Amino acid sequence: MTLRVLVIEDTPLNLELITEVLEHAGHSIIAARTAAAGLSLAKSATPDVILMDIRLPDMDGNALTRQLRQEPALQHLPIIALTAQAMRGDEATALASGCDAYISKPINIRTIAAEIAGMVEAKHRAR
Repeated sequence: MTLRVLVIEDTPLNLELITEVLEHAGHSIIAARTAAAGLSLAKSATPDVILMDIRLPDMDGNALTRQLRQEPALQHLPIIALTAQAMRGDEATALASGCDAYISKPINIRTIAAEIAGMVEAKHRAR
């Protein structure tokens, strides 16, 4: 399954790593380094899945996820929190904001592409 992945990530090294790993797995990457750019691209670029960093410079990723879920065309789009925020309760907060899944950083470069594809597939089966 080839995916069009919107990665909303403000840290250049993290963005570079996830882009390289997912492109190597055959996926197409669209990148946004701010919540505002991510919102715009989510509406215009028709991604198959969004990887959402929770700490963004202009808006919290949870708030952005809630905003995306208000858009009728994006309500069923899989959104996966991809974050270094791994404190107790952070995963529950991300899921409550509308994320479908949660992956903590640092990522496992050997399994991340398969994890994301599996999460997207599970979301589609659930609909």
